[in-house]
Amino acid sequence: MDMRLKVRDLSFKYSTTDILSGVNLEVDVHEVASIVGPNASGKTTLLRCINKVLKPYIGTVFIDGRTIVKINIKELAKEVSSVPQIAVRSFPLTVLDVVLMGRTPYVKWQITENDLEIAEESIKAVGIENLASKYFDELSGGEMQRVLISKAITQEPKVLLLDEPTAHLDVKNQLEILDLVRNLARNKNIAVLMAIHDLNLAARFSDRIHMIKNGSIFASGSPMNVLTSINIREVYGVEVRTIKSEESIYILPIKPI
Repeated sequence: MDMRLKVRDLSFKYSTTDILSGVNLEVDVHEVASIVGPNASGKTTLLRCINKVLKPYIGTVFIDGRTIVKINIKELAKEVSSVPQIAVRSFPLTVLDVVLMGRTPYVKWQITENDLEIAEESIKAVGIENLASKYFDELSGGEMQRVLISKAITQEPKVLLLDEPTAHLDVKNQLEILDLVRNLARNKNIAVLMAIHDLNLAARFSDRIHMIKNGSIFASGSPMNVLTSINIREVYGVEVRTIKSEESIYILPIKPI
């Protein structure tokens, strides 16, 4: 059986500058996979290639065995949804209005009762019922992130892409957002791929890690196998100590090399 998301031999460049080179990765249904790597290593670019925002010059992306090249943008929005790194704060819309925007790929003439029901279910799934009538641009960062995730799952996607979902959030919101993402993957039959900087959060909430160095996959596998002191030293140029427990692996930075 095909993996839900497959990236095969994907390369991308701006003009003559290579950004991604020969990337291969897979994410299955119910799985949360994380892309980790230093700044400017190609994490966001990879997500944009998967979402067809950018066009790779070599390589293919498959959703359930079907290449996205053969899927138009509107249909792809029913297969793949994404949550951007930075929330736009200027939406003069209520939370319900923002979440309903996730139904755009399905709407023909106007919003239907079914669209409203799906939006309301997504709002409940994310636990923001109390925010539904509030204006988006009046929310906190953590609340905004929940709304954008609700909007994304209102698209009823097979694949959910997240770009730094914990950026600018406090510790409590970071844990709550990633716990929410993991539960959505398992309860909504979604494959999740997220770019994330925090290696400890990646280790705790990911089933699989894809570590990127200079636009190529350096290592892929379980957090325990990928987030080793040797790999982190090679990719990040940082000396770390790793502590393993039954539930996760913890990375303690010591010094740059």
